[in-house]
Amino acid sequence: MTKSRLETGLKVRKTVLGEAHVAKAQQATTDFDQPFQDLITEAAWGTVWARDNWSQRERSMVTIALLAGLGHLDECAMHVRAAENGGASREDIREAMLHVAIYAGVPAANSAIKVIKEVFAKIDQERAENEQ
Repeated sequence: MTKSRLETGLKVRKTVLGEAHVAKAQQATTDFDQPFQDLITEAAWGTVWARDNWSQRERSMVTIALLAGLGHLDECAMHVRAAENGGASREDIREAMLHVAIYAGVPAANSAIKVIKEVFAKIDQERAENEQ
């Protein structure tokens, strides 16, 4: 059962975060954090993200809102970048930040919005460079 969830998790993780991100994370993994990487791949990606009840878009929105509300801005930025892979729009992310402001606090939303705007600017710059 564990091997199956680990394999499923790796597949889902690559779908959501992208092949390059996952490859980079795997290359940076050491003996020290290998058990942690296996845990998040199996539990988060192979169990929760692999469920059929919500779409990847819905999971992205909830994840972004939770990470923003908890102040985990690096992880929030990573999931904002990945949200397009699951069909989330910038408008979806804006709506999530409005919820964060009301339910987790304006300072949490304000900090996350600053980071999200930086992520959007980087994405736009990368797209412009790729079109040249």
